Amino acid sequence: MEEAVKPPPTEEFVESDEKIPQSDSFKEESTRVSDLPETEKKALEELKQLVQDALNHHQFTALPPPPPPPKEEEQAPVEVEEKSPEEEKKPETTLPEMKDECQPQETVSVVAETVVVAEAVEEKVDDDGAKTVEAIEETIVAVVAPPAEQPPPPPKEAEEAAAPPQDTKPEAANAAAPPPPPEEVFIWGIKLMEDERSDVILLKFLRARDFKVKEAFAMIKNTVQWRKEFGIDQLMDEELGNDLEKVVFMHGFDKEGHPVCYNVYGGFQNKDLYQKTFSDEEKRQKFLRWRIQFLEKSIRKLDFTPGGISTIVQVNDLKNSPGPGKWELRQATKQALQLLQDNYPEFVAKQIFINVPWWYLAVNRMISPFLTQRTKSKFVFAGPSKSAETLFKYIAAEQVPVKYGGLSKEGEFGTADAVTEITVKPATKQTVEFPVNETCLLTWEVRVVGWEVSYGAEFVPSAEEGYTVIIQKARKMAGNEEPVVCNSFKIGEPGKVVITIDNPTSKKKKLLYRLKTKLSSD
Repeated sequence: MEEAVKPPPTEEFVESDEKIPQSDSFKEESTRVSDLPETEKKALEELKQLVQDALNHHQFTALPPPPPPPKEEEQAPVEVEEKSPEEEKKPETTLPEMKDECQPQETVSVVAETVVVAEAVEEKVDDDGAKTVEAIEETIVAVVAPPAEQPPPPPKEAEEAAAPPQDTKPEAANAAAPPPPPEEVFIWGIKLMEDERSDVILLKFLRARDFKVKEAFAMIKNTVQWRKEFGIDQLMDEELGNDLEKVVFMHGFDKEGHPVCYNVYGGFQNKDLYQKTFSDEEKRQKFLRWRIQFLEKSIRKLDFTPGGISTIVQVNDLKNSPGPGKWELRQATKQALQLLQDNYPEFVAKQIFINVPWWYLAVNRMISPFLTQRTKSKFVFAGPSKSAETLFKYIAAEQVPVKYGGLSKEGEFGTADAVTEITVKPATKQTVEFPVNETCLLTWEVRVVGWEVSYGAEFVPSAEEGYTVIIQKARKMAGNEEPVVCNSFKIGEPGKVVITIDNPTSKKKKLLYRLKTKLSSD
């Protein structure tokens, strides 16, 4: 049976693996405040007030300690030697009265002051060099006598007049000093509370905590503190090497405009790379810093304006992954997951796991306790035979790398050249026609995911007396054949190019193709 396509329709083709657990579909919410329900708007306003108060009072970073008080103020009360002659001629107080008023805890200070005063008394010695008992008694009693026995203090006005002018200047300066300005806190390059982009960031924390304002605020404070302790600002400038650039990389965008990050766990089958990355704690920490640095750089390219793309699609390729037996990889993955969940809320629009092996269920049970239900609702899983079709559901084929079934590669075509997808039914022959009405050079790319089909191409002129030209003789394409075939044909008369895909298998096949023309004067 042969089916002609003119023009070819696009048909969705996604099959689920029965043994792979599937999560509920997740729909990304709006980042525009005007689109929020009233309860969420209220929660956002409450969180903004808490954040602003924290900035005003420098709660995100510690304030510098206050300057020490002037030394003059500390030493002022100990100036005993400056007594006037009138104070030294006070009426005598008997020793019994002194003993009744003295407290044991004052003994040390009394002895110290007595020594000072005794030195002053030596200057009052009689002409014959003898010191009278009365002078000693008067001096001791003057030092230790309780306040009740001392003469009344001078009027307040007199004290203020006698006080040195420089003692009052610091107090006046402190009273007149304005409060410090609000501190500046940046997260992912965005200054908190500066503009509407800050609202988008605050919404991420609110959604991560189900719009519980106090919990979201605590999460923000913890994230700011962690970023400071981890040294995020310094990390951005660190040179951590490029050994992992084929293990984790950004490539293209999904159908909604999200940038796509690929995590290729099979890359760690390389023993040298595995040992270099995970063999000890120091190396695992370096890997963690590299992964955080990569994520930070990716996040700072996002659009935090309301309505902008501020999330990423993650594709996790588990083909040839070292598996759950690799303790070092498991530890590093667990630690990274915890850090990402605690400090990078709502940055993943979708988590797509492809080439999921048999041991996935065990790993899923291991990591699930560390993930929130909201996070798990973003997960999509596909076994090896359904990986390409699952990717095409979310990412256009021209954006998917060739190694994952797409057509994205360096060459004649780019990501701006759209790809058409067709499902070839089992045991059928599918034809696709490219009509051409002018002299040109026609170039096309074609691939069938997994091949195991026959492919051929020919040019059929519109004129009845014309001859059909075989461009590509039909040949069987094995599964390990080159993934993409690119052909060109120079057309000098009106007609059409016809490609034929013969699928003899009992399985559906995904056909991808795209074409372009260049005008020719010949």
